[in-house]
Amino acid sequence: MFRFEDPKYLYLLVFILVFACIRLITYRKQKARLRKFGDPSLLKKLMPDVSRFRPAVKFWLLQAALALLIIMLARPQFGTRISHEKRTGIETIIAMDISNSMRAEDVVPSRLERAKMMVENLVDNFTNDKIGLIVFAGDAFVQLPITSDYVSAKMFLSNIDPSMMQNQGTDIRAAIESAMHSFTQQENIGKAIIVITDGEDHEGGALEAAQAARERGMRVYVLGVGSTKGAPIPVPGTGDYMHDNTGNTVMSALNEQMCREVAQAGGGAYIHVENNSNAQRQLDEELDKLEKNESESTIYSDFDEQFQAVGILALLVLILEVCILDRRNPLLQKISLFGAKKKVAALLLLIFVAVGAQAQTSDRQYVREGNKLFMKGDYERAEVAYSKAIEQNDKNPQAHYNLGNALMAQKKDSAAVEQFQKASQLETNPLRKARSFHNMGVVCQQHQMYGEAIENYKQALRLNPNDDETRYNLVLCQHQKQKQDQNKQNQNQQQKQDQQKQDKQKQDQQKQDKDKQKQDQQQQQQPQMSKENAEQLLNAAMQQEKQTQKRMKEAQKQPQRRQNEKNW
Repeated sequence: MFRFEDPKYLYLLVFILVFACIRLITYRKQKARLRKFGDPSLLKKLMPDVSRFRPAVKFWLLQAALALLIIMLARPQFGTRISHEKRTGIETIIAMDISNSMRAEDVVPSRLERAKMMVENLVDNFTNDKIGLIVFAGDAFVQLPITSDYVSAKMFLSNIDPSMMQNQGTDIRAAIESAMHSFTQQENIGKAIIVITDGEDHEGGALEAAQAARERGMRVYVLGVGSTKGAPIPVPGTGDYMHDNTGNTVMSALNEQMCREVAQAGGGAYIHVENNSNAQRQLDEELDKLEKNESESTIYSDFDEQFQAVGILALLVLILEVCILDRRNPLLQKISLFGAKKKVAALLLLIFVAVGAQAQTSDRQYVREGNKLFMKGDYERAEVAYSKAIEQNDKNPQAHYNLGNALMAQKKDSAAVEQFQKASQLETNPLRKARSFHNMGVVCQQHQMYGEAIENYKQALRLNPNDDETRYNLVLCQHQKQKQDQNKQNQNQQQKQDQQKQDKQKQDQQKQDKDKQKQDQQQQQQPQMSKENAEQLLNAAMQQEKQTQKRMKEAQKQPQRRQNEKNW
């Protein structure tokens, strides 16, 4: 995309029109003064070295140079710029417990929300540090790779919820081990792992993992959230509390002893998070003790400065203006650049170049028009503009990419994917090509086509390995695909169980039919019984049938046994 960083300077282009008017008035006055001296044709012969057109050409060259200088002041920008910044700070990985027990409200407003607030305040205090985010419950995965982009950290933080984790429970060991592999390879820099949890470790191995992190030069800090007295775990949307397998209400309590042991093994400190700011101050003091070192961060900008090219063009125009003299050179009298016939040829050449330039840039004009409409939210008209650009130049990758964005904004996902594919085939810039694959991944992710989304995200990361948003979406899709596959497996198992139940019911029914036929045959062989005996036998058979149906219904109503004994 193209833009001006300081468009207010473009108002100075009004002076071009003012100078043109002054030039026109001056030229007319000059012609009027010449007529007073005599016939213009006679004066022309008396002044053979004077040129009528050279001063005009020099004037318009000066006008063009002035216009280019004004445009240069407005700072035209186009394309992508990559810059590297050096910062002095530490690296911090935050491992946040998002198990169901973090919903407990013994800390206002809840354990999880209080932890989010604390992490957000921690990010606000960071200036030159790098931060990463890991979420864990029964397992752990990277929510945000280590980065200096604090805005993205806050955005990912706000989306954290226990429903993200399929396997509930609390596995602190998995969180610490995942954090150990999330730091950069840079040495001589402080590396901190901050574990925010209520201390209900169901898996074990946390002490060994913390000790291993300490041996690798990392410090493990544990923030204990909650009350040691315990609190019930609310179930969202029900107004009820979570119960265990025996039907008792689950009381989740902070295990401070375990938190202290993990912090001690990791060479860090344990901090109890309460309804005040003391924990935040203590954590800041602990992190200030870590060694700070210089690290390099790669920063991408959507726009790169292009004023240099405009400045060079303005300089060339000024040099050309200086080379053209006001009067004709006697040594070059035979060469006339401004003769009557050559003026027509030059005019035709100028028109031809202008038409060619117009035909060459018409697709770009449509793209710019579509960009303006897209920014205003008028996606339908933007789609029309991008389509016209493609009609003019089907090889324009930017037009295909922007058309895909306009279609995606209108929920025309299949057509959008087609345009992104064309853009990826035509584009030569790896960063722009990565965006096409990223957007295709987003569309596939929205339609729960996680396998296709993962492949597109991987392709985007191959082209742009430093795209944190793509990396986050890739990890999220991998987690969702795993959850989807497990759900399908559970559905298949459930269908298999249902089929087995149906087969069993069918077999039981066939057995009952055979027994009934056998009884009927026996009744036919036996002598005719009295009416009262027949009614008694019939009532007994009906009672037996009711009991059988009742047992089958009770068996169907029994819930399946949960895989995890503790899902909080």
